Amino acid sequence: MNPRRKKRLTIISLILFGVATVAGLSLYGLSNFVDVFYTPSEVHNGKEDGTLKPEVGQNIRVGGLVVVGSVKRDPETLKVSFDLIDSGPMITVQYEGILPDLFREGQGIVAQGELITPTTVMASEVLAKHDEEYMPKEIADAVGKHHKPANYN
Repeated sequence: MNPRRKKRLTIISLILFGVATVAGLSLYGLSNFVDVFYTPSEVHNGKEDGTLKPEVGQNIRVGGLVVVGSVKRDPETLKVSFDLIDSGPMITVQYEGILPDLFREGQGIVAQGELITPTTVMASEVLAKHDEEYMPKEIADAVGKHHKPANYN
């Protein structure tokens, strides 16, 4: 092989190896920041195929309906806890902060945070739906018969 070709091949191989290494390390580093969406039933049982059950300490997003009568507020702080339900078991969400204006019992919400026990999420963010008619497809499918539109009369 010509020495010039051999040098070019070596340089190209090193560049490709470097790009592959950087891409692999970047993807590995970003995998810690991926928040997977779950329903309360999936938090208990895992996804439909029985895999991808969240582990304690994992950051997740969980969506469902706020159980009527489950909202408990600490009168001295901004701490609040409430239960979420879909068509199966409930989970508890704990949050410290100001809840969105549209947050109500019986309404759909999405909470993002860390799973601190198998049935409790410490939320860092709570998102309420923006409209009484709209509900994300995943939540609507999961909650099905439990959802009743809000009555503002």
